Amino acid sequence: MAQSFIPLVDASTQDDLKSSLGRIGPLLLDAAAASSISLPAQTDAILLTSASLTIDEAIQYLDDGAAQIIVQPSLAKELIGTVPPERLLLLLDISAVSSVSDKLRTGTSGVYLKTTGTPDLDLLTSFRKFFPSDKQIYVAPPSNSALPTPSLIRELTRASSTLVIPASQLTLSATSQDALNVTDAFLAPLTSDRPDGLFPTIVSSYNHSGKSLGLVYSSAESIKESVLTGKGVYQSRKHGLWRKGETSGAVQDVVSIRVDCDWDTLEFQVIQYGTGFCHLGSTSCFGGVEGLAKLEETLRSRLQTAPEGSYTKRLFNDPGLLRSKLREEADELASAQTKEEIAFEAADLLYFAMTRCVAAGVSLVDVGASLDKKAKKISRRKGDAKPQYTTPSNAPTSKPESATTQPAPAPTTTSGPIQMRTADLASTSASDRAKLLQRPVLRSGEMIAKVKPIIDQVRSQGDAALKELTAKFDKVQLEQVVLRAPFPEDQMSIPENVKDAVDKAYKNIYAFHAAQAEKEALVVETMPGVTCTRFARPIARVGLYVPGGTAILPSTALMLGIPAQVAGCREIVLAVPPRPDGSVSPEVLYCAHLVGATTVLKAGGAQAIAAMAYGTESVPKVDKIFGPGNQWVTAAKMAVQNDTDALVAIDMPAGPSEVLVVTDSTGIPSFVAADLLSQAEHGIDSQVVLVAVNITPDHLAAIEREVDAQANALPRVDIVRQSVAKSLIVKTTSVEEALAFSNDYAPEHLILHLEKAPEAVKLVENAGSVFVGPWSPESCGDYASGTNHTLPTNGYARQFSGVNTASYQKHITSQEVTQEGLKDLGPIVVTLAECEGLEAHANAVRVRLNHS
Repeated sequence: MAQSFIPLVDASTQDDLKSSLGRIGPLLLDAAAASSISLPAQTDAILLTSASLTIDEAIQYLDDGAAQIIVQPSLAKELIGTVPPERLLLLLDISAVSSVSDKLRTGTSGVYLKTTGTPDLDLLTSFRKFFPSDKQIYVAPPSNSALPTPSLIRELTRASSTLVIPASQLTLSATSQDALNVTDAFLAPLTSDRPDGLFPTIVSSYNHSGKSLGLVYSSAESIKESVLTGKGVYQSRKHGLWRKGETSGAVQDVVSIRVDCDWDTLEFQVIQYGTGFCHLGSTSCFGGVEGLAKLEETLRSRLQTAPEGSYTKRLFNDPGLLRSKLREEADELASAQTKEEIAFEAADLLYFAMTRCVAAGVSLVDVGASLDKKAKKISRRKGDAKPQYTTPSNAPTSKPESATTQPAPAPTTTSGPIQMRTADLASTSASDRAKLLQRPVLRSGEMIAKVKPIIDQVRSQGDAALKELTAKFDKVQLEQVVLRAPFPEDQMSIPENVKDAVDKAYKNIYAFHAAQAEKEALVVETMPGVTCTRFARPIARVGLYVPGGTAILPSTALMLGIPAQVAGCREIVLAVPPRPDGSVSPEVLYCAHLVGATTVLKAGGAQAIAAMAYGTESVPKVDKIFGPGNQWVTAAKMAVQNDTDALVAIDMPAGPSEVLVVTDSTGIPSFVAADLLSQAEHGIDSQVVLVAVNITPDHLAAIEREVDAQANALPRVDIVRQSVAKSLIVKTTSVEEALAFSNDYAPEHLILHLEKAPEAVKLVENAGSVFVGPWSPESCGDYASGTNHTLPTNGYARQFSGVNTASYQKHITSQEVTQEGLKDLGPIVVTLAECEGLEAHANAVRVRLNHS
């Protein structure tokens, strides 16, 4: 920010003069008298301190809100390292310039230079050699110096220096031999490059985070009136002086007037009233406000217009409800893991925080002022959380009591036993039982709206969008967005033991999926001379999404790629988020090689889904997309599936990983606990349910102890602690009751730790995959037994199967009717067609029946 001059104000300076001076820059005060001087709002103060100032006193001035302090070199040496350079100015006599050390030069933002007379421009120019051009130089002549002239101010600014002028030498009246007009001083260094002498002026909104409202022009006369009155006054090129809002009522309060670094353009920061700045009645000539400012505007409108009884009105009128939502969203933000989840939950929290502000009459400007005040503090609190939000490591804990309704999750802590919640079906009503079956709400509509801009960007900009979004979300700069088969051998180099395990898993999975393939067409003669056939054909182009967020998942590449390979898909595009260096995990790339992938897309998230759905310069368009992912991936899959322009299908809706374990008295606690934790480690939103069949309290307690002990030994214990805290133990009295609950829950993974586990399989109606008996851990299905681990979640096992070979095929039917066959079939068809009023259908048969 360029400054024409800086005024030194004192207790005798009139308020109207201080207000005008505060509009055009910071004010300089003697620190000793600062407490007796009131400053205009939104005005920065620079304090000139004495030689006796202590470190503590200096820091206190800054904590109290001083923008900068001017200190002696000896004190500056002690403050450097504690106080940021931009908050310190060095107090120097011009004769001492050459003795300033590098530490003082780099550890401060400039100097306050005391001269013995009228500033010597040649001396100041040579002085500049000791200080970089980005350092501020304030030049302070003796207090008894002659009245400064505009030409002196102008010459000093050309020497990259700013003159200090006592407020006693400044006036709001016309310049005289005793005082210089404030605006004359302000305008002294300004030069216009326009023939009419006007200054281009950007008008921005103070209460909308500096959003540009429009471009106008200013003259010396209009600037003088704005500085004096604090109102928006500009110069119309056709109609002369333009007092904004004089006729429309859309007036402005001027908060600040600043000059650009070339001294030829102004910025007016204003508070705009009325219908807005633009003559068309909008807030800005460049469109409406966005982000938090738009949210504030929307909430203020809803405060006035929301119908009684609506959710929005309740949020404004019910402090308890709003408090609960704030705590809920804060907890969800604290629990979020990926960048997308954090952004999503932060947006939710900001919504409710702004609702709280608007309800209380607090504006974004008020919040910003508080943030600015906090930012100026040098002293910092210890930073510990308040006691009510922490749990001491030695605090006693107790097991949750059984309940007839689903208990609310306890606040997540980083200490104490890792425990699940408990419910007993024997004392649970039908409505409460239904609550136990509920999953977290998936806000699919909100998420689809959030991913749409990403999808649209990829669709319109192709590879360029993929590179930009990968740099934005993954912090990875990509030169090429894809790898083509055959893949480089050196990029698939993995440890021999891992390679051996992958090869054996591939063999098992391939064998099971190959057995699913239809060997021949289905042929049925439905009546003499009428033969109906159904045959399978591979989907030509498929996209496989392999997540790469909190874990590397080469197993998913096998599970998605092998059935595509077995089915005979012509083109297999595998998408996986890149590593920080832009490469692909060698384990995933080796699996891509095994399954015959033709292209590997180095991108993740919604952008990868969009690229496969629509195609880009490098990424082939696919016909069906498979694979799990976070809520952004799931929303993108749902969005492209519903777009008829994409012509793309998806495998199934997806949600957080989940497991339901049914155990009786024969269940080995360590086995049961390990199975529960195998899914709990996937993410904080993983769903884990233990259904206990007539087991004793001691047996159940043993399982819980194992859960705690094994969880604390896991590398991902922080994730497990949060997911287990939201999980559930359900007590039942029989295997039939347990499996009835499981069928209603329809879990992704169902594990049966039962005495007669194979017999219980016949009771299973809804599940993604079943693991039968104590020696069948879910991990086997996840990796290498042969079944597929891409399974329906969130209760969709009621309607969907897991991924299988048929998922990569479509079935085509054919029929062949002989002339003799048509004689029997034709009359049936004619009768039905006529019944439906479709005469052309009937005629297509008649012409053949009548054919000789």
